[in-house]
This record gives sequence, structure tokens and C-alpha cells, in this order.
Amino acid sequence: MSTDNTANNLDLFNAPEATNYDASSIEVLEGLEPVRLRPGMYIGGTDSRALHHLAAEVIDNSMDEAVAGFATKIEIRLNEDHSLTITDNGRGIPVDPHPKFPDKSALEVILCTLHAGGKFSNKNYQTSGGLHGVGISVVNALSEHMEINVNRNGNCYTQTFSRGVPISKMVTDSTNKKASGTSVRFNPDAEIFGETATFEPEKLRELALSKAFLFSGVQITWICAKEFSSSEKTPVKEVFFFPGGLRDYLQTEIGNYTNFFSTSFGEKVEFSESKAHQTAGSCEWAINWTPQANPFIHSFCNTIPTAEGGTHEVGFWNAILKGLRSYGDLINYKKINQITKEDIQSCSCALVSVFIQNPNFVGQTKDRLSTVEVTKLVENSVKSRFETWLSINPKGIEDLLIYLSTRAEERLKRRAEKETQRKTAIKRLRLPGKLADCSNKDRDFSEIFIVEGDSAGGSAKQARDRKNQAILPLRGKILNVLNASSDKMVANQELDDLCKALGVKTGTQFSLEDIRYGKVIIMTDADVDGAHIATLLMTFFFSEMPELIEKGFLYMASPPLFKLSQGGKYAYALDLEERDKIISNGIGGNGKVEISRFKGLGEMNPKQLKETTMDPKNRRLIKVTNSLEHQTNNLIQDLMGKSPEKRFKFIQENARFADDLDV
Repeated sequence: MSTDNTANNLDLFNAPEATNYDASSIEVLEGLEPVRLRPGMYIGGTDSRALHHLAAEVIDNSMDEAVAGFATKIEIRLNEDHSLTITDNGRGIPVDPHPKFPDKSALEVILCTLHAGGKFSNKNYQTSGGLHGVGISVVNALSEHMEINVNRNGNCYTQTFSRGVPISKMVTDSTNKKASGTSVRFNPDAEIFGETATFEPEKLRELALSKAFLFSGVQITWICAKEFSSSEKTPVKEVFFFPGGLRDYLQTEIGNYTNFFSTSFGEKVEFSESKAHQTAGSCEWAINWTPQANPFIHSFCNTIPTAEGGTHEVGFWNAILKGLRSYGDLINYKKINQITKEDIQSCSCALVSVFIQNPNFVGQTKDRLSTVEVTKLVENSVKSRFETWLSINPKGIEDLLIYLSTRAEERLKRRAEKETQRKTAIKRLRLPGKLADCSNKDRDFSEIFIVEGDSAGGSAKQARDRKNQAILPLRGKILNVLNASSDKMVANQELDDLCKALGVKTGTQFSLEDIRYGKVIIMTDADVDGAHIATLLMTFFFSEMPELIEKGFLYMASPPLFKLSQGGKYAYALDLEERDKIISNGIGGNGKVEISRFKGLGEMNPKQLKETTMDPKNRRLIKVTNSLEHQTNNLIQDLMGKSPEKRFKFIQENARFADDLDV
């Protein structure tokens, strides 16, 4: 294994002592200081997308008031000095003294304290986009100047802040006794986002437009300073109000393209709370099909755009596919089972919006909904209504089915051509000499085991099913690709053999269509060295072939660590916990339980390896997934990258969690 020399020479257990490392070295970040120090943790970075996320956070607070039934109007104003003002006619942020901090108003607590808000329970908002209590406080922390005006209880309350710190006391004015609501004006901090970073009028207008479509009961006014107004996309003033909700939105998005149906399929359904489904809320959708426009799906949760989709999108597409197949079966359309979700999405223009209590998102920026229950709630809401809608649109469905069948046949034809090319390529392919390939040429029914060492490789070759199981033994630990130059990676024989065996290239040249096996299984010893080899392999796949993980092709084998015998009976255990459980429950034989430990795969005879680790009937495979991409990337960079300091820090912070080290 070739790695950075500094990393190789680092002694983790005898590291040089830090100079004057005592209590005074421990920093305590107070108030909103963590936000300013690490803004990326809260808004995903400091680029243009993160800048506009500030605007979305404030707008979402006003939208929550509208969805809760307390606001009917929202105004979004881009001012001459590049500041942004968001105003609503809701209840207004509370201004009375906070019970826990009697010397501060609730307004100041909300603006200056992380995890302070009125959305943690369902008492104030049945559904809400902001559940973490960090939205407006984060905006305050990252703003050079912020002014809050609250109309409430017949008075107007004003307070100003800078970089998360109050710079004035709350001032009370009683001139406008009838008004209610909140107005927030802020300038993003140039120290955080850069001197040239400013709001883009077109993005803000699009945001205002989408919010109005998402909730038909709110009127949103867009106002732009004249110097920033340049076209129809950024007029000086525009009022958005759409009683038709997502149907109106979809028609705007599709434009004048020819659709299969004269009217889109769209409804809004309330979820009913029950013992089976504790999630209250609603689902609204709109979809049409056109062969002319580029396909898309825009999804939202509690008016928050979920750019990376999530469980609501999964439920929606499940409903559309099942509904279409059900209707196809009803009319005896013979080609209906050829049609897949991929075919349906190829010409779909769709919008999906859900309102639910206590949604779970992946990441603070809420790009992906992860609330599991929503999948079935959306699927059940859409499917039956879709079947009914299809039955009253026979002309449109006939044309759509013909189009989708044609797409399906083209897809199957391309797949067959790929398979033919694959079989031909295999004949021409110079496969590694140590690869024991399988006879099955259908990748969906074949798998490859990447095995640690020739000894384990020999046992695996004897244990395998020659028809659909291939074996590739690797010599020792492969190259750590995060520590290596591109030249080293290209020249590395083990990685070259691995790529040739899989039939793929790396990086931007990787194509999942080229891969020769439906499962890529890492099979290493159940010890520290084996775990290290597995980690190096997963680092390689994560770095150079991420789609392999995303599409569910990569697996980890789970070889046993122990064999337990009692009389004529025996059992296998993956770890100490399972060993102790088996001993406690008994094996069923007579006499004392004998325990033997496998030091590696090479110590197993082929029969043992087959019945414990390779036979699909008995084996336990772990699918390698990456549901938290951002966190995973950071962790891999810290542990496998070129910085030994980050590895050392991780070990310091996490060593206490290691109960048993197999060293």
C-alpha cells in the first residue's frame, strides 16, 4: 500500500504534547458564534445558493403563518441598497418577556438563540417548514444589519441587530393600532458571503411565485427596486395569487407544449389521522405528460423545496406506476408490464407538495425529505384517484400507453444491444489472469467476490457457484486513492485488475452500463486488517465509482468469527455478542461447547466458507449505501485523506467508544 509518508510515520499513541495545553486552551463559543464560525453547517456553504437560502428561511416563517391560517398577505421587497424586506400580516413574533429569560423579550430570544422557536410542538403550527429553531437566528447571525418590526397588540415593536447581536433596545410605537404581522429587513454580511455577493432578483421572484402556487390561500406581492428591474422576469411590482394551486403552477411550467391530456391530473387530499398513520397533513399534486418538454418533477414539503426528492416523491411515482398498470390490466393492454417508472418519468411534468407534522429532512438545508411514513400516505392518496381519473380520460390514456410502450421497447432494445456488446466484449476483454469468472453472462444474475489474498481466494474458488459467482483475489491492501496521485492510481496493478474484472473505467469515464456483475461483494477477514482492506476498497468505489453505491451494486460479506461445536451440533457467530447469545441459548448437542476462532477466510475449508458466507440461502450481505452524502464525504476525507491531524483528532474524539479492539 502506498500512502503519504507523514501519515505512515505518525505515532498515534505517542504524539508530541501540545504547548501549554490546559483549561485556558478550551474555547467556548457563545450565542450565535458557532454559526459565523461554521456557516456551512447551517446553510450548506457561503455561495449564491446559501445566500438565497437566507431569504427562503425568512419567507418560510411568513408562509408558516399563512398555512396556519393567520396570514393572507406576504410582501417580498428587494431594496435599493441590496437589502431584502419580507413582511406578512400574521400574528407577529411574540414580544413579551420570555419566562426562561425574563430580562429579554421573546423576540430577542428567537433572534439571538439557536433552537428557540414556536414550532417544536404542534400547539402553534400544525405543519411547518422550520422545526429546528435555527432559521431566523441563523439569518440574523449572518446579516450585517437586521431590523425587525412587529405589529402586535395594537403596538409596533422595533429592534435592530448586527451579526447576531442586538444593537438597540426594543422600541415601542402605538401609532398603528390595527396592523398585525412581522416585517424583517436584512443585509447579508459581506464578511461571510463576499463583497460582491448580492441577491439575484430573478431567483427571488421565482421563489415568491412558487410559494404562491404552493398555498392557494396566500397573496404574495413582489416588489423590486427600479435599478434591478430589467425584463419581464424581474418587473418592479407583481402580485401572485393562484386559486388553482399546483395545477396553475404546472400549466405555467409546461407553457404551450402539446400534452397527452387536455387537463392535468391534480388534486389535494387531506391525510386522516389513525392508529396506523399518526401523521396529519395533506398532499397536493399535478402531473401531465408531453413528448415535447424536458421532463421534471418539483417537490415540496411544508412549502420547502426538496431539490433532492425524498419519500414523498417515492410514494408519488409508486402510485402513478401502480395506477397505470392497474388500468392497463383492466383494459387488457398486453404491453403494460413492460412499462417501468423510468418510462413514465421520461415524459412526465409533475409537481408534488405535502404538508405534514414534524417532517424529517436530510441536512439542515432540507433538500431531501426522509419521513418514512409519507411514502405510503402519498401512494394511497394518489393511486385510487389516478385510476378513476384515467377511466374518464380514455383518449389521452390510449395515446400515452402507445408512447410509453414505444419507450419501453426502445429501452429493452438498447439493453439487449448492451448485453450483446457485453458478451462480445467479454470474448475480446483481456481479463486478469487471477480472476475466476462465472459462466453466466447476464449481469443481473451474476456477482463477483473481491477477496483478501490468494489463500482465501483458493477457498472461495472451490466454494463458489461457478455459474454465477466470480472470484477476484487481491494481494494485500490496495492503494489509498485519496492519498495517491492520479499517476500512481493508473499504475497500480491491483486497481487495474479490479477495473478490468468489473469491465469499467474510473472517475468521469465510469459508466454503470459497462459493469459486468449485478453485485460487487467485498469479502475480507473479520479482523482489523480485513476491515482496513474493506475501508480502502469502499474509499476507492466512493471516490471513483459513486454510482455503484448509489444504485445499490456494492455489498459487504459477513464471514463468521467463531465456530461453536457441541456434540454433533455446530453453529457460527459473526461476533462476540452473537457468540455469547448462542452459548446462552445452547446449540442442542451434548457436552461442553467448544469454541474455535477463524483468524481469516483462508482458515475455512470451502464447505464452511460456502455455507456461512457465499451461499445466498444462508449468507448475510450488507448493502453499502450513502444516505448522508455530505457527512460521508467529510468523514472519508478526514479519515482517508492527506491530513494526519484530522485522523488524530477523530481518534481522540471517538476512541472511548471502542469497547474491544482486535489487535
